[in-house]
Amino acid sequence: MKYCKVPEIDALVAQLVRSGWQFCRGGRHGKLRAPQGSYALTVPISPSDRRAWLNFRRDVRHAVRTVAAT
Repeated sequence: MKYCKVPEIDALVAQLVRSGWQFCRGGRHGKLRAPQGSYALTVPISPSDRRAWLNFRRDVRHAVRTVAAT
């Protein structure tokens, strides 16, 4: 399944899905939910910002730390 048009974001989302996160496709964005359902991330399907990969990677790091702390 293709999650995003940016290969780096797509690979990171695929890795999270394999580790138990759930992905739901929306209109312009998808939702990535933590295994416990306590945290959700927005996944850009076709980001227009050149820093989208860096911003998404930062958001994933924060989400993983938050989920691990709970």
